[in-house]
Amino acid sequence: MKGKIIILKNDGTIDDQHAGILSKLCSILTLIKFSHTIFSLPFAIMSAFLAASGLPTLRQILLIICALILARSCAMTFNRLVDAKYDIHNPRTAYRIKLQNFVGKPTLWIFTIICALLFVACAAGLNRLSLLVSPIALIIIFGYSYTKRFTNLSHFVLGLGLAFSPIGAWVGIRGKFEIAPFVLALGVLLWTAGFDIIYSCQDVQHDIKAKLHSIPQWLGIKTSLKLASFLHFLMLLVLFSFAFFTELGSIYSIAVFFVGIMLFYEHSLIKPTDLSKINLAFFTVNGLISIFLMVITIVDICIPFTQ
Repeated sequence: MKGKIIILKNDGTIDDQHAGILSKLCSILTLIKFSHTIFSLPFAIMSAFLAASGLPTLRQILLIICALILARSCAMTFNRLVDAKYDIHNPRTAYRIKLQNFVGKPTLWIFTIICALLFVACAAGLNRLSLLVSPIALIIIFGYSYTKRFTNLSHFVLGLGLAFSPIGAWVGIRGKFEIAPFVLALGVLLWTAGFDIIYSCQDVQHDIKAKLHSIPQWLGIKTSLKLASFLHFLMLLVLFSFAFFTELGSIYSIAVFFVGIMLFYEHSLIKPTDLSKINLAFFTVNGLISIFLMVITIVDICIPFTQ
């Protein structure tokens, strides 16, 4: 298979067994778009720093990072498995079936179950409340995969799944529910729903043929892009208001202003008649937004003179 990883033994011969294992692992990471973890992970980290009012312990931050990666990994692998009958007919996603066939469905199911169990274990390692809410998170992220079959609002369910990252991180640090992480979670939900609507515009024709539901398939591309812009405007309002529920200062507020500029740039890239720059708008810009906001938030929390 093209791109197969080759491992050499000390005597110079090929270790086919380990080469196969690494090839399948890399294929799984490609299948679930592991790089897209960049969307939710920064919000979990910034929430953890806010909950700790500074630097969390190394154990806490490692458990939170592992929990988020494991939750997303099992959710996305599950999504690929249950959506296979749709993905095979979509030119954009047909490659997923080749990867599934290479890895094998039994291996993918085992990977999904192991990741889910390890996610619960990480939650339990943080505190009792984290353990108790972990099944709720799994229900939401697994349930998302079925929503396009019956509702146009699947984008918001995806947003709800990502919104659990700041809530889970906060609970993991403080062991209790408070208003602040829910405000940040609302911002993440609006942001995610907005960029997922943009991303779904490229699948309108496939969704119509497959009888799948989405906002672009329902409202059309032009109206959907306007709705995505409105959702991102609401996200900015939520992010600005978030400062009132935390100890964040002016540096954070300035950062949110620059996030608004990046969102404006994102929307300027996409036209109803030209979706060619969707990947740039979807992955690059939104990845930069999440990382930028995380870094500035940590700076605002940890460096006294920014207050």
